Amino acid sequence: MTAPALSIRPARTEDLPALIALYADDDLGRTREAGTPDPAYQSAFAVIDADPNHMLLVGEQDGRAVATLLLSFLPGLSRHGAWRAQIESMRVASDLRGHGLGQLLLDWALAEARRRGCALVQLTSDRSRPAAHRFYERAGFEATHLGYKMTLETP
Repeated sequence: MTAPALSIRPARTEDLPALIALYADDDLGRTREAGTPDPAYQSAFAVIDADPNHMLLVGEQDGRAVATLLLSFLPGLSRHGAWRAQIESMRVASDLRGHGLGQLLLDWALAEARRRGCALVQLTSDRSRPAAHRFYERAGFEATHLGYKMTLETP
């Protein structure tokens, strides 16, 4: 199967409605996302966009945002001061999953992590997303750690 073309670029402010729609395009996302780009999304985008250690990417086909991920670069002291890349919020439009778009976006992110000298790439995936887990394992990721999160109440 030939992978379809995917144009990958940095996200722009005008992409926010499409990105939020991608985040909400599954059972879990529908419970967490507002559906429209309220000021909190706009503020978060501004911080991400201004920081050279974060790249919010859009995968586009025929002018439509069909995939996204946040690629962050983190310094660390472990592993002899190695940098690592963190992949967050990777999404592909539900009507296009299984057609190779996620692999194209992931390959782009891995190449960028290598270009920036990262020693490893890490990501987390919610336990309720077994199809995503299979995708990451096929791509060469290993489930090596047990992760924990804590939701904090805002004042």
